[in-house]
Amino acid sequence: MGPADVDQAVRATLALLAPHSGADWSVPAGSLTWSCRETAAHIAHDLLAYAAQLAGAAPEAYLPIDLTIQQQAEPADLLRIISACGRLLSTQLAAADPADRAWHWGPCDPSGFAAMGTAEVLLHTHDIARGLGLDWQPPAPAAARVLDRLFPQAPAGDPVAVLLWQTGRGELPGRDRLTSWVWKAALKA
Repeated sequence: MGPADVDQAVRATLALLAPHSGADWSVPAGSLTWSCRETAAHIAHDLLAYAAQLAGAAPEAYLPIDLTIQQQAEPADLLRIISACGRLLSTQLAAADPADRAWHWGPCDPSGFAAMGTAEVLLHTHDIARGLGLDWQPPAPAAARVLDRLFPQAPAGDPVAVLLWQTGRGELPGRDRLTSWVWKAALKA
């Protein structure tokens, strides 16, 4: 996965959510305990953190960096922040050498950071959409790419349904709903 995946996910988020920036974003984001506003801030935070982690080539730990969004930021501001942080990640991914490594529970390559950024955007956009009463699913091709990179042991099936199940957001026939999960972005030694 690469910068185009992150860019496409961010564009999909902005296209979906921008028309609803006047809605009440203090409501819970789907089944999360976070509000839609907090979830949007989380998306931006992770995009920025992944860009910084990769740019800093932090080999054994997370960089002590955080994103603080001012309280007066409106949903439209949050979307601009997501756009900016997404652009930072995609720019860093474009500049990275495939051999570059940075820490994410082990050495992770640029493809892993692209996959995590894409997943964060798509999954949390799904959460926000549910909170705002919008019927939206992640695009199937993007879901399939995220599954291939982050969930190599995922069951076969519709990639959107599998991705939502794999991250505790949906049901799959014949399988228990997941209440905990972890993706595998680090490369095997």
